Amino acid sequence: MQVLYTASATATGDGRNGHVRSADGVLDFDLAVPKEMGGPGGELPNPEELFAAGYAACFHGALKAVARSKKITLTDTAITVDVGIGPDGHGGFQLTAGIEAELPSVSPEEGRELLDAAHQVCPYSNATRGNIDVNLSLA
Repeated sequence: MQVLYTASATATGDGRNGHVRSADGVLDFDLAVPKEMGGPGGELPNPEELFAAGYAACFHGALKAVARSKKITLTDTAITVDVGIGPDGHGGFQLTAGIEAELPSVSPEEGRELLDAAHQVCPYSNATRGNIDVNLSLA
């Protein structure tokens, strides 16, 4: 594979209650464990939120690209990704992802086709395939 871009970020401090900074300084903030996992929660992000945001943006881009390739015009679209975390039953933790697409300008059948095709194209989907459960749905 020819790498077109590499993102780099460093975590310091106390892991999930630590600090992250991207190499270019665009991202530079503290993290907090959510209250649901025994942390302080509050107004600081956590790794699952960052993953959900990245997945949502990437999947939305893949969806738009697939639609363009099929000469389908999409309007007022949105992708919501919910990332869950919990014990895997083996002493570790596992993620799940739910991807919900709002595609009001196409029929449910066409929307489902686009959703499935985007799931084959999106790099996040390709990285998670076979590793975590990903549920696709239309709003």
